[in-house]
Amino acid sequence: MTNYTEQIQRIKEKLLEAKNTDKNLKVFGAASHRYIIHEPATLKKVSEIEAKYSIELPECYKAFILHIGNGGISSQNSAAGPFYGIYPVGVNINELIYNNTEEYLKNGCIIMPKMTDEYWKSITSNPEENKAISNEDFDVKSGILWAGILPIGSQGCSYIHGIVLNGPHKGRVVNLDIDRQKPQFTFENNFLDWYERWLDEVISGELIKDVPSSFGYRKGGSEEQLLASFLTSKDMEEKNDNLSGLLNKNSLSNHTLNQIENLININSEPKNKLIQLLSKSDYARAKPYLIELTKTDLCSAFQFIYWYAKDKSKEWITVIENNIHRIDNDETFRFCSYLLKETNTDYGRLIEPFTKNINDNIRAQAFYTLGLLKNKKDYLDCFIEGLQDKSNKVVHSTLQALSGVKDKKLLNHYKQIAERFPIEQDYILANLNHRLADYGLTNKTILNQNIPEQSTKKWYEIWK
Repeated sequence: MTNYTEQIQRIKEKLLEAKNTDKNLKVFGAASHRYIIHEPATLKKVSEIEAKYSIELPECYKAFILHIGNGGISSQNSAAGPFYGIYPVGVNINELIYNNTEEYLKNGCIIMPKMTDEYWKSITSNPEENKAISNEDFDVKSGILWAGILPIGSQGCSYIHGIVLNGPHKGRVVNLDIDRQKPQFTFENNFLDWYERWLDEVISGELIKDVPSSFGYRKGGSEEQLLASFLTSKDMEEKNDNLSGLLNKNSLSNHTLNQIENLININSEPKNKLIQLLSKSDYARAKPYLIELTKTDLCSAFQFIYWYAKDKSKEWITVIENNIHRIDNDETFRFCSYLLKETNTDYGRLIEPFTKNINDNIRAQAFYTLGLLKNKKDYLDCFIEGLQDKSNKVVHSTLQALSGVKDKKLLNHYKQIAERFPIEQDYILANLNHRLADYGLTNKTILNQNIPEQSTKKWYEIWK
């Protein structure tokens, strides 16, 4: 049995230090739990729960609830901890397994770190999508899927953290989504290490941010430790984990940035991730590498610029123009359009050709992006083509893009949409009615209007 005495004492001291460090409660969830933990649970209470469910709680977790504290003032009376805190022992035990919890909680845990997407798909099979499945069968599938995992805290929405009760990963914390996204195990080997790391990141200021921040989804440690681990590791997945940990830091030292740039120059892999790190920390230093990256990976280059230097978007107009012909997928075009929007220029000539792209996702994004222009009325004929598109997604996007544009030429095309969609599909009628409201019409009343055909020809074409 592991002796956690020293670690328990450290955690008690760090709890006080964390509370004093985060005086304004900026760490995500701190405003809810306020770093408060109530008195520890009794051994009798813990023994009763273990007996009821035929389980043996991990020693690291028991050390916490028996010697540090149990419950607090946060959601579900949770104690201070990551996100909205740590549930009191015995609370929300059936959060994952709704019925027959006693039957399944003691069973072996079937999820594991680094499991493949294929394995996860094989054990989930999305039972909630099967409309014919009975409640009883759904409960059985849930019991098997989440067996051996005790819910210990809420992260908000459908996300929680749980602790593994048995098997080789007993005592390890795992991030879960009740809606069945693939779980992600935390990097620490036991609950106390995970909890102490949270305190360390509060005290260091790493988690004190003006925007909501997550914890435990990326590898922890100092930048020196993470960089050293990256340099010595032979496993590419582990290398990526270390770089993701560095990416999670608020800032990096100049010494670390120098090493990262040296690694880029000698073509160390994963090179894209190294360029991303440099882009986040020092855009000016990263810019030549970003220009070089556009030759091989436009999408990543556009992403890094948008994420970390969107205020510099205007500098990239020429690069975008020279490479626009190479864009052939949704994601690259999406980030290209984001950058163009940030330039605050009339980028319509670059976007308009994509309204005729074979990919309906690209067409929809193109019309959306045109709709963000201040002079979007100059592209009215293009929008009219979007209203006639065969894809509901594109029609929907075009209708939204036409917000604020009032022109009689549109009415006949709006009427055609009302005729084409007698009932609601993909929110098209809802958006159509928003546009028709400017004319005092609805998708019903426009059907009775005698709207003259508006010529879209130029004056010199009419005289031909």
